[in-house]
Amino acid sequence: MSGDEPRAPAVTPADVAAYLDCLDRADPVAAARVATDLLAAGASVADVLVDLVAAAQREVGLRWLTGRWSVAQEHAATHVSEQVVDAVAARTGRRAPRGHVVTACVEGEWHALAARIVAEVVRDAGWRVTFLGASVPSRHLVSYLHQSGPDAVLLSCVQPSRLIRAARMVEACRAAGVPVVAGGPGFGTDGRWAAPIGAAAWGATARDAARLLDGPLHAAAHTGPPPPAGADEYVAVLHRRRDIVRLAVAEADLPDERAEDFGAAVAHLVDSLAAAIRVGDPQLLVDFAGWQGGVLAARGGRRPLLDVVLDSCARVLAEHPHSGDYLRRARAALTDPADR
Repeated sequence: MSGDEPRAPAVTPADVAAYLDCLDRADPVAAARVATDLLAAGASVADVLVDLVAAAQREVGLRWLTGRWSVAQEHAATHVSEQVVDAVAARTGRRAPRGHVVTACVEGEWHALAARIVAEVVRDAGWRVTFLGASVPSRHLVSYLHQSGPDAVLLSCVQPSRLIRAARMVEACRAAGVPVVAGGPGFGTDGRWAAPIGAAAWGATARDAARLLDGPLHAAAHTGPPPPAGADEYVAVLHRRRDIVRLAVAEADLPDERAEDFGAAVAHLVDSLAAAIRVGDPQLLVDFAGWQGGVLAARGGRRPLLDVVLDSCARVLAEHPHSGDYLRRARAALTDPADR
């Protein structure tokens, strides 16, 4: 084989299918065997965790989103993958650390598996990693940074509705003199919302995180553009969050067993509106509303429920121009998906 020929992938679609079968059966022993056999065959930690475990988890999320899997099935599969990450980590050799990084999930973000995968890939690349887990309060993160003095923070955010909290955490880290490498679709599928909130860099995968740590990262300099005009309107949106939730729940007139979940969904959409205004990108709200509508449809929900949410937001926030504009765009995109 000549030196310029591409290397065969260490993880094949058949491997991912076999691993998904293990998740479907909630069989951690068999799933760990798929992963460790790949390691024994020469696959790297990044190969196994990114191309096998993370790839399979994206399919798990899709099955939940489309209603093919229940929440219980998704939770069981995720727990199996967490055990597999443990098994891979136990087989990873430890090198002299190149430096110290902290990995954490944005406050309110409970999806921690992606951050754990990043932690183990970065650890395998030679860094000492402290994994703080899911939903880390900003003040606790800053306190830990002052105590431990890491070289960088790897911050994970899956849902864009958490972007306001992510911005506060990034600001606090920068004030402590620690740069932030952002990761996860909560910053946009292409990371477009990472720079506007002050992150030093964004990576799509755990491999990207390890690569970015090799380059210069600056905590003090704001790498993004100045805040857009009217960006401070997001504060007013958050102040009216409870009023919007209360109005939407009353208007929806759902049974008590569904009202609580519906209220939480309303709150997430309000948070997404606030985040969209904060970064000056209405597409954030458009995409989130489309996703939320898809979840409702997959679970037998009614499209009018999303209309109730958008109407409630518009009524409570009638005096706020950016909110009205963004909500109209979201409604238009839902009416004509080709506009999204």
